[in-house]
Parts: sequence; C-alpha cells; structure tokens
Amino acid sequence: MLLCCLCKSRESVLNKQHIWLFFFIAVNTVSVNGIWPMPQKISSSIERYCVKPQSFEFQYTNLSVVKPGCSVLDAAFKRYFKLIFPDLLKDPGERQSGYDRPLVKPFTLQVGVSEGDCDGYPSESSRESYRLSVASGQAVLRAETVWGALRGLESFSQLVYQDGYGAHYINKTEIEDFPRFAFRGLLLDTSRHYLPVNVILETLDAMSYTKLNVFHWHIVDDPSFPYQSKFFPDLSNKGAFHPMTHVYTQTDVRRVIEHARLRGIRVVPEFDSPGHTQSWGKGQPDLLTPCYRGPVPSGTFGPVNPTLRSSYTFMAKLFKEVTSVFPDSFLHLGGDEVDFTCWKSNPDVRSFMKQKGFGTDFYKLEALYVENIVNITSALNRTSIVWQDVFDYHEKIPKDAVVEIWKGLPPAYAQELSSITKAGHRALLSAPWYINHIRYGQDWRDSYMVKPLNFSGTEEQKKLVIGGEVCMWGEYVDATNLSPRLWPRACAAAERLWSDEEQTLSTDAALPRLTDFRCRLLRRGIRAEPLDVGYCPHEFQGV
Repeated sequence: MLLCCLCKSRESVLNKQHIWLFFFIAVNTVSVNGIWPMPQKISSSIERYCVKPQSFEFQYTNLSVVKPGCSVLDAAFKRYFKLIFPDLLKDPGERQSGYDRPLVKPFTLQVGVSEGDCDGYPSESSRESYRLSVASGQAVLRAETVWGALRGLESFSQLVYQDGYGAHYINKTEIEDFPRFAFRGLLLDTSRHYLPVNVILETLDAMSYTKLNVFHWHIVDDPSFPYQSKFFPDLSNKGAFHPMTHVYTQTDVRRVIEHARLRGIRVVPEFDSPGHTQSWGKGQPDLLTPCYRGPVPSGTFGPVNPTLRSSYTFMAKLFKEVTSVFPDSFLHLGGDEVDFTCWKSNPDVRSFMKQKGFGTDFYKLEALYVENIVNITSALNRTSIVWQDVFDYHEKIPKDAVVEIWKGLPPAYAQELSSITKAGHRALLSAPWYINHIRYGQDWRDSYMVKPLNFSGTEEQKKLVIGGEVCMWGEYVDATNLSPRLWPRACAAAERLWSDEEQTLSTDAALPRLTDFRCRLLRRGIRAEPLDVGYCPHEFQGV
C-alpha cells in the first residue's frame, strides 16, 4: 500500500532500508500535517492511497441535486485540481489514453449536494457543514449546499500530500465538519491606502483557504473615496487619491463580488458616517458641517451635517445605489469616533439642538442622525451593522441591527458582549483581532487564545454572538506588505471562529499544523510570514 504510486523500475532499486525510510517519512507526514482550521470531528489512519493527477477526477454523485453546469462547483473543481497538483499544468479535463493511461486505479472524489443553488450568493443563513469520507481508494463529499461543498473541497485539498519523490497520497480519513460561528470575517481598509483589485482577489483566495467567509470592505474613509458612484461621480473624481488610477469602478466591484461568490465569501461594504467622511465633502457640497472659529467660519469641516434634510436625501440615494451593486443583506454603517468639536462650534447646529430640546447633549444629535440612516437602510431591505459606539451612546437602533465590538482588551470587550446581547442585539467581535498591530515574535498566539463566548450571560445571549472578524487597517499597509502582515496571523482567528474551542486551546499543539499550513500558503502563492526558524519544501520564489 505504501508504494502504490511507484513504478516497477523504481521499486526494483529500493532496498529495505529505503522502504523503512519511506515508511518513516510517511508516518511523520501524517502526524505533522493536518487541516487548518481544525475540523469538528476527524479520524484518520496511516493507511493511504495513491492520487495520480492523470487519473484523478471530480464527479457529482447520482443523488446530487446539482449537476455539471453548476457555476460554483464546476469552477471549484478546476481551481482545486490546480491546488492539489500545483506542479501539473495539465487541464483537469484532459486524460491520457491507451498505453499512456496509468496502471493505478483512478481516484475519484464524488461530490453530492442535497440543496441546489448554484447561481445565488452566500448569505447569513448559508449552511456550510459537510461530511468527507476517504476510504478504499476513493472519496465522497456530501453537503447540504454548494457552500458546504466548497469547505469540504478545501479540506480534501489539504489532505493530499507529496512524498519525497513527488508522488501524491491521501490517508484514510473521516470528517464531519461545520463552522462554530456563521460570520467569520476579514476587514480590509482601502481608503488610507488603495489596494489594487488583484491584491483584493488574492486575499479572497487566502480567505477561502482558511474558511473565512465574509469580506468586510471598508471601502471609503477620511483620506480617500475610491468607490466610483454612478449617481455621484464627483465623490471619487474629487475624493479619491487619483480619479483614474485609484478608484474602484462598479465593474471592479462586481468582479470582486463574483470572485468572492465562487469561493463562498460574502462581501459586506462599509460606508462609515457621520464621522470619517472628510473625503466625501470634496465631491458633495454642503454635506459636511462647516466649523467655526468664534463668530466666523474657519474654512474647515467636520462630520456630516445632521441638521439638513439634504444630507439624508443624499445618503438615501447613495445607499440605494450601493445596495444595487452589493447584493449582501448586511450593510455596515460605521458610526464610530464622531468628533463633536465642529458641531459645537456651529451656530446653526446649536440652534437646531435648542429647537429639538437636546440642550448641549450632542449624543442625542448623533443618535438622531444614526436613527435616520438606519431607517434608510431598513427601507432598502438591508440589515445594519454598526460599531459599538452607536450602542454605547444609547442611540436608538432596531433589534435586528448587529453591533460590532472594536474597543478594549479582556475583560473590557467581554463586558461589552454581555451588555449588547442582554439588550437583544446580535454581536460581532473584532477587538482582539486588530492584527494591523504587530509585534516581534509569535503574536498569533494571542489571537488564538481568544474565547469569544467567555462573558457573563445566558445561553440565549451567547447565541446572539454570530462571529467575529480580523481587521487590517490601512494606515501603514498597502500592496507591498498586506499579505505578509495578514498571513498567517489571520489563520489563528479563522480557526478560533470555525473550530471546537475545547479541542484547539493549545498554541503549542497548533504550531506544527500552522507551520505546515503556512508552507501550503507559500506553495499557493500567498506571501505568508514565517512563524519561527525553519524552512518550507517549496519556498516562495517571488513574482
């Protein structure tokens, strides 16, 4: 069984010492290598089967409700053939014939899906569970949805390994797997530094390898407005770093969304307001609040002006466009870090506050703005995500709004989780996974040791924690250093959000798997930083 892939000429030159050495390599490969993130249930043995690329096939099972022609799985089969056999340029549809046909039995991965939706988008209710069985020289993957099948294909691809002679093997394995949390996100900031589309696509690839399933696109902010609006072209014409080279056209956005869809990844855009909007004001007159120095305007501007009806008319039209481009049911509205200094200096704002009976409580003014924006979002049939500031300042938001926690270290965010879920809101945790902050050494261990449900609350409260996300803010990150800063650090959070916490609490136990997975990322073209002293069999060769 161990030598099934070796041709007779090779067998003839192997002596017993070589065979025992080969056996030792095989056993140690099984003990070190593993799937990342760790499946919920997995069992395997040293019994292994040869997987030859010339005789390997993906097939749909007879009972599968999706068949050839399924856009998601057909594309995945081609993609994963290349990932499983990276040294082979042969198209998976090509097969050798006649005397060139391999002597070994063809290896088939049978894929069956019980619910068909090949043309839709992954959503908050998408089921990603799957079962994978590798036995008797064949494999069967069963899933409820194509999204679950994608997760199973990724696990299968990580089970295939090469021996010292370049032959491919897979061990007898049984997996029953499903994600611990439905929302497993990654935030990229494309305002502080523009990220080219191909860099975003590469990040989506790496996300799929780690089973992260939500791309939170923090697409605009104070420094620049790269989103190219059809209704308001001056937003990017005047607000982007460059109106031609540093923008995302709607074609670009659709390309990102489709690339993500084929990998089972949702794309959730964020248009943060009323703060973080300096770039907006360059292309939309009268949107931002004029600041005053004493009785006269200072020539500077603050947050969106919440006293003008035109502000809400503009936001409603912009969000109508955004929701026509981004199909996901979630829309991130931001709402964090609103500086009241400019509002306080403006006599018209102060007069509006007096009319409303707000006195000098500018949190009430902010609440009024956020409530109006959330209502606009609800009218567009979208669920709002807001940063925790909106909740902390007692702003009125609907119960179905999701609150994202970004402040504090343990136990600060634990208390926030308790408060948000007690109020009946769904919660996302990002505070411990701001991995744009790095330090020397294995800082991934801190991310790995996070316990998202370790807070005071009932079981019903803990069910309201729908997941979390890694945040990569862009002050000091662009295309030159995004991947090595992001990977493999983000892998730690990915496993925490997917896997059983009780089975994955030891960073020392995780390190060999993560080290192996980091080498796999390099083999797949992802520039992932090293975890420690050592080497990979296939080092990154550059571009």
